[in-house]
Amino acid sequence: MRLQVGTDFADLLEIRGAGVRDRSAKITREHAADGSRLQFRYANGGFAADTVVHVNPPATRIDGDDLVWDIDLLRREHRRIDLHVPLALGPMDLPSVHIRFDEGEPRNDPTSRWHAERPSIETDSQLLAQVLYKASDDILTLRARIRIGDQKVILPGAGVPWFLTLFGRDALISAYQTIVLNPYLARGTLIALARFQGTKCDDFTDEEPGKILHEVRGGELTQLGEKPYGPYYGTADATQLWLILLSEYWRWTGDDEFVRTHRDNALAALNWIDRYGDRDGDGYVEYATRSPEGLGNQCWRDSWDGVQFANGELPVLPIATCEIQGYTYDAKLRLAELAGGPLADPALATRLRDDAQRLFERFNRDFWIEERGGYYAIGLDGDKRRIDSMTSSMGHLLWSGIVPDDRAPIVVRQLMSDPMFSGWGIRTLSTEDRGYNPIGYHSGTVWPHETSLIAAGLTRYGFRTESNQLALALLDAAKSFDFRLPETFAGHPRGEGKFPVPYPTPCSPQAWATGAPALIMRAMLGGDARNGEVVLDPHLPDEIRRVLITRLPAFGKRWNLEAVGAIGHVRLTT
Repeated sequence: MRLQVGTDFADLLEIRGAGVRDRSAKITREHAADGSRLQFRYANGGFAADTVVHVNPPATRIDGDDLVWDIDLLRREHRRIDLHVPLALGPMDLPSVHIRFDEGEPRNDPTSRWHAERPSIETDSQLLAQVLYKASDDILTLRARIRIGDQKVILPGAGVPWFLTLFGRDALISAYQTIVLNPYLARGTLIALARFQGTKCDDFTDEEPGKILHEVRGGELTQLGEKPYGPYYGTADATQLWLILLSEYWRWTGDDEFVRTHRDNALAALNWIDRYGDRDGDGYVEYATRSPEGLGNQCWRDSWDGVQFANGELPVLPIATCEIQGYTYDAKLRLAELAGGPLADPALATRLRDDAQRLFERFNRDFWIEERGGYYAIGLDGDKRRIDSMTSSMGHLLWSGIVPDDRAPIVVRQLMSDPMFSGWGIRTLSTEDRGYNPIGYHSGTVWPHETSLIAAGLTRYGFRTESNQLALALLDAAKSFDFRLPETFAGHPRGEGKFPVPYPTPCSPQAWATGAPALIMRAMLGGDARNGEVVLDPHLPDEIRRVLITRLPAFGKRWNLEAVGAIGHVRLTT
């Protein structure tokens, strides 16, 4: 038996990009003469890496880079050969959380606690049960465990295969989505991102004091300074999302001390929003990279054409997108709540509420467009022109609460219209806009995480029927992907086929797509946590009918929740 072995030591950024450079001249070999080990080494400047293949039983011989065994097998006889390829982690790499429990993993390990403290969920809907089961499994697959100071914490990697690393925005939203299941992911995400919070201005990495990172990489191109990902800070929304998650974690745990421990991080984040995020003093957070290797778009739509006018024209930088303003509004109100509570700073609480009210009024004046039946512009460009494409981003505004009550029905009508709702989820761009492309990354596809946020926003404003409609659409879509929602899928209308058309190169599993089922379940249940109590306001559709959650962790206690239709019960168990 001959096994061919090789490695090109390619950087993942190259694989996703234009091409992989040939490193063969710099790859050396130190194979074991007894056939028990192959070893490849690569060095370039200050970067070095190696790949080792341990072989048991050893090969009969090594032929170049091939392992060769001479084997005589009798009929129905079996031989086993084990290959072990250890992963050597760099300083910014995330170790896997996969655990062999027969090796005696301590019971107080964060991963063990996650297993032990997950609530049990029962439902009359077999589809919902299967999707939640798959999502719960995938959350474990994507989680990484790292040490921050003297603490071991867990946090989500963004997605397989392209983004199995720490992404600020993705981790924060994923942790928010799943906090109803367990707060450990949120806690670990907050601690890790606080550890790497920006402290200085660095044009190459787009770092600024108080800013939360966008992405971390540890490969050759990053270590040699060709790419800025060690870490990279090109995001204009992760800082607000960090504050939002800090608040949500506190609301579900009542952990005053954790909030007080992160007071300086919270105030640094607030300072970034007001001083660095608002680049020109117009009251809006906007973005424009300073790095030759930086992202042009630094909102969640971070592809090159993710933000565009209705006629397909690309806007000039800097850009203030609408959902970032919504996040800023929500973050300031939530920080005001913390200032009036565990942070014990009533003056700051008053100032933040005043800031939020001014932003509310300013935003609803400057971003609203009366044409096409009324909707919110996706943003303002560098010339302060309204970027007039109709997009899913206005659904984020419902989640953030920045939409006035009298405009909410208009926004909901637009989101649920045929040009925006594919039947499987909300499209990123209206089919009536010139740039619409059903498989454009941010210009017509459906992103499950975003549809889940919109469903939560619909519940917030009382549009329960529409929220349920989105929840059921996502569950039906998941059925076509083996019950696992992918990162994104095509925006083709549901009436054109029996299943959603896959996007060509998605991450699957992907963290915030994996978190979507938990959030849509919460939206259907109307579940929330306030003042030491878990509350329910269910509106379950007939297709779901009943949900029972036992041993849900909140405020250091365990709760049982049961909902049947519009009737819900909450009981404290421990």
